[in-house]
Amino acid sequence: MRGTKDIIQEAAGLPVEERVILVDSILRTLNHPNPEIDKEWTTVARRRLDELRSRRIRPIPGDQVFAKIKERFKK
Repeated sequence: MRGTKDIIQEAAGLPVEERVILVDSILRTLNHPNPEIDKEWTTVARRRLDELRSRRIRPIPGDQVFAKIKERFKK
C-alpha cells in the first residue's frame, strides 16, 4: 500500500485541472454537499457576476484586498 507522501507527490505532478478535481473530490468526502446551500451560493454568484458585468459595482484588485487584510491584522 502506498503512503500519503507518495500519493501527494503523484498528485502534485498532475495537471492543474486534474488537481482541482482531486481536491474537490477529497473535500466532498469531508463535507458532504448540501444541494440547498449549493443552490443559494449559485444564486449569489450569479447576482454578483451580473453586478460586475453591468458595472453596478467595481471589482477591487486582489493585491489591494490582501494589503488591507494584512494591515488590519497587523495591529
